Amino acid sequence: MGSHMKKKLRVGIIFGGKSVEHEVSLQSAKNVIDALDKSKYEPVLIGIDKTGKWHLQNAAHYLLNAENPKLISLNATDTELVAPIPTEHKSQLVSVNSARNFGAIDLVFPVLHGTYGEDGTIQGLLKLFDVPFVGASVLGSAVGMDKDVMKRLLRDGGLPISQFIVLQQHQPADFAKIKAAVGLPMFIKPANSGSSVGIHKVHNEAEFKPAINDAFRYDSKIIIEENVNGREIECSVLGNETPEASLPGEVIPTHEFYSYDAKYIDENGAGLKIPADLPAETIARIQALAKKVFTTLCCEGLARVDLFLTPENQLFVNEINTLPGFTRISMYPKLWEASGLSYSALIDRLIDLAIERHEREKSLQLSYRLAE
Repeated sequence: MGSHMKKKLRVGIIFGGKSVEHEVSLQSAKNVIDALDKSKYEPVLIGIDKTGKWHLQNAAHYLLNAENPKLISLNATDTELVAPIPTEHKSQLVSVNSARNFGAIDLVFPVLHGTYGEDGTIQGLLKLFDVPFVGASVLGSAVGMDKDVMKRLLRDGGLPISQFIVLQQHQPADFAKIKAAVGLPMFIKPANSGSSVGIHKVHNEAEFKPAINDAFRYDSKIIIEENVNGREIECSVLGNETPEASLPGEVIPTHEFYSYDAKYIDENGAGLKIPADLPAETIARIQALAKKVFTTLCCEGLARVDLFLTPENQLFVNEINTLPGFTRISMYPKLWEASGLSYSALIDRLIDLAIERHEREKSLQLSYRLAE
């Protein structure tokens, strides 16, 4: 660590965004900003509104209805930013209206969920500007967002996944054929939706076509999966090349499945059992599998791995989430807390990992010169 801890690190916290998960992001960001150790870090708040404009927010009043998850929203500002601009020294934040320069940012914590936040796009922007950032880089983010590519990599890595079929918009959806491959009930999902939007559990042919049509509203590629009867287990992973796994937790659904409302708005939407009640041997298997998923999918920093545990004690990987919910009551930080790492210490650790990776990448040789 050494030298860079002397002065406070300016940590840009980017939140909001043009995603259906805008409000969740605001709640996560509020919790991160509140927990950030102010003796080490100076938070710089960057809110992206629903039209995609970037704003420099005032820490005192950046949120409206901050205490109400149903009404929370970003306070409009008159300081609209041009995204960070590369200069000789470091990327600077520049205001659109006044060309005022708000100075350099040492590191970014993207607290954005869903499209543009965890799909590699903002990660690419930050890489271009040479700013260290928390979490997966371009590749890991993009892979984690596209369920089709993710499943193919898991399958190729020999990891246990359920049967799935991918359909492009122009391909015919043949119910009989698909049923023969994945059985009933089946799940139909947009390949790239971050949250639970456009996801349907289909029990019969009557529900099939409408579900297909709805999923195609959100993506040009959809995924149809076999339903796995099992407990929903989630495991938090932290680290870069040698990741660690937390104790697993369990989602106890009270809805038919974990819908968007159940996840974020209805407090009674699902019970979280933290940690999950499991034998030591099963916990060890889950942790080993979660770490393997993390490395197979080229992740860095943090990710939450979601699995199914069947009554026969088999594990199936459901998916990875490279920027999991980060509110104080979210599964990701709660599992680390149960494993002995507090919310604030977790944030410190993520920031250290971001700097470590950035320094490792800087040491790589970028050009190849022929010997004289």
